[in-house]
Amino acid sequence: MSTVEGAPVSKGDAKGDAAGSAGSSGSSGSAGGTARKPEPDGPAPATGPAGRPGPLAWFAANPKVAAVLAACLVVVVSALAVGSSSWPGALEVDVKTPLNDLDEWLADNRDSHWLFVYFLLHISNAADSSYDTLTSLFDSMGWVGVTVVGVLVAWAAGGADLSRRALRTGGTALGVFVVVGLLDMWEPTMETLALMTVSVVAAALLGFLLGLASGVSNVCERLLRPVFDVMQVMPAFAYLLPLTLLFGVGTAPAMIATVIYAAPPMARLTSLGLRSGDPAALEASVSLGSTGWQRLRTARIPLARKQMMLGLNQTIMMCLSMVVLASLIGAGGLGDAIYTALTSLSTGEALTAGVAVVLVAVLLDRTTAAFGERLEDSDTAGGSPVPARQRAGAWGLSGVLLVLFAAVGPAISDEKWPEGWTVDITGNLQSAVDWFTDHLGSGIPLIGGTNTWAEGFANHVLNPLRSGLTSTPWWALVLLVAVVGLVVGTWRAAAAGVACLALIGVMGLWDRSLDTLSQVISGLVLTVLLGVLVGILAARVPRVERILRPVLDVMQTMPQFVYLIPVIALVGLGRTAGILAAVIYAAPAVIRITTQALNGVDRAAMEASTSLGATTRQQLWGVQLPLASRGLLVGVNQGVVLVLSMVVIGGMIGGGALGYDVVQALSKGNLAQGLPAGVAIVCLGILFDRLSQPRARSGA
Repeated sequence: MSTVEGAPVSKGDAKGDAAGSAGSSGSSGSAGGTARKPEPDGPAPATGPAGRPGPLAWFAANPKVAAVLAACLVVVVSALAVGSSSWPGALEVDVKTPLNDLDEWLADNRDSHWLFVYFLLHISNAADSSYDTLTSLFDSMGWVGVTVVGVLVAWAAGGADLSRRALRTGGTALGVFVVVGLLDMWEPTMETLALMTVSVVAAALLGFLLGLASGVSNVCERLLRPVFDVMQVMPAFAYLLPLTLLFGVGTAPAMIATVIYAAPPMARLTSLGLRSGDPAALEASVSLGSTGWQRLRTARIPLARKQMMLGLNQTIMMCLSMVVLASLIGAGGLGDAIYTALTSLSTGEALTAGVAVVLVAVLLDRTTAAFGERLEDSDTAGGSPVPARQRAGAWGLSGVLLVLFAAVGPAISDEKWPEGWTVDITGNLQSAVDWFTDHLGSGIPLIGGTNTWAEGFANHVLNPLRSGLTSTPWWALVLLVAVVGLVVGTWRAAAAGVACLALIGVMGLWDRSLDTLSQVISGLVLTVLLGVLVGILAARVPRVERILRPVLDVMQTMPQFVYLIPVIALVGLGRTAGILAAVIYAAPAVIRITTQALNGVDRAAMEASTSLGATTRQQLWGVQLPLASRGLLVGVNQGVVLVLSMVVIGGMIGGGALGYDVVQALSKGNLAQGLPAGVAIVCLGILFDRLSQPRARSGA
């Protein structure tokens, strides 16, 4: 008698076949060799092939996905039916007239009103005098004095000994100063360093005070959190226009904008460090009878030192980025050299100045990182007094040499790097760029070239996406944002998204914001795809991670402005160039976060999946990615913020839309044009931020 092995048998079948199976040894099922189907108790469920749930059953089991798909269907159908639908003019508010009146009032009262004479003027004068003092000091020290003191300070920050870290940090400083001099970029580099020094000190002090208030007071923490959120998503250019109207054009508004832009990382990480101190150490301090001030000074601040050093490092990098951007309002330095070269399409000169900016960024990053590592090592080792005396001596020697070179520097060396010791690479770089454009920009058989790809991306991706957004009725987009906010987050996320869209429409910037939105969506999709794929590869292959680490370090220390130089050489001017610059700028952060999230997956879960025979692909999709989902969402959120921060910079090279409005308004001092565009960019940033990380914020 034949049997059917492996056939599914229900409980009803087992009971009905019990007698037959008992009489035949080793057989299963009925005498006919097939299992009888049970009689259904009710209507059959909607199932597909092989007993899988059908589409209706699947949507019924996933109502949130069904809601989002329904909203998307409404958007598509309404766009096809209506064809074009902008924000209703009846719902717009005239914001240009009051802003023009404010602009005129500022121009008329800048030299007479008490707000300027007794308050803002003192801030401006303090900033200008600090910058002038440092530039005069660097000039009096000469290139020899600046190089010697700079190398000694870097060596002392690394430990002031013969360790590998100290020697590497000092050698990096020496190499940076020498290369900057050889490139004939000494004078603009000194101007940038002077502006950087004052800005970093002011931003670090302001950030520490705000972080201290947020770390010790729950009320201050609740008040400052939304302020920091807005400052994080606000593009750097948004700070420049109002400050230019208040302080005019020059060093003062550039420095004040830099301090405001760079203070939040220091404040956030200081607050985090104060709130995440070791509970056992804090309880021990309380048990010893220390007061609140004593606990703060002897326990909480020392325990938060690591986070504070990380905040200082981030503040330095953001200061350098903003100092370069502030060249648009007369800050001078390396940023002015890059901007002047870009406006005249002298890519070779821009690349030379860009190399100097990258070197300064690497110097500052390596010096602060070495100082933080040395502090961490001293805490772990207990802090031997002999190295402490050596380090104090190194810092003291640095101060003595600073005073000495300031007094006798002109007798030792010239203010600037000697002209005979420079190397002109501008012509060679420009020739290389021209050759690349002529031979690889277009005309390559089968693949076209970089300019061809850029034109194809604009015609086949950007233009259809922009047309689709602008042809969609405004109420359909608002509905989609509300549904997505409710589905993936909370009603707060939905309300924030709807409010941001409404504010954009009320200001009369609906169409231009949708143009910017199309560029942001394109850049974000490319950034996430590239970042996640490369991050997965780096997490799965340790050798790839080791190779990528120094590359990502350099890319993350480069200011935003510098990314425009190679992009223009690759694809020329246009929206594609702005998107490519945004992808290059934002991808390193997504790659790092993805790699860290995947490497942080519980090893026990990985070993369990391996023991069950899971393949590499099954392990990745079934274990690593689901367990690392929270970290991946953080990477997406950072990608959103970084891509959006490049919108204005992309407007400088043909991106158009809101970015162009801000740049044009900044060059003309037009508050009525620039401020609403900056607010619209901030609204887009808040919209993406709330919809990409709502669960984490709501505590779900």
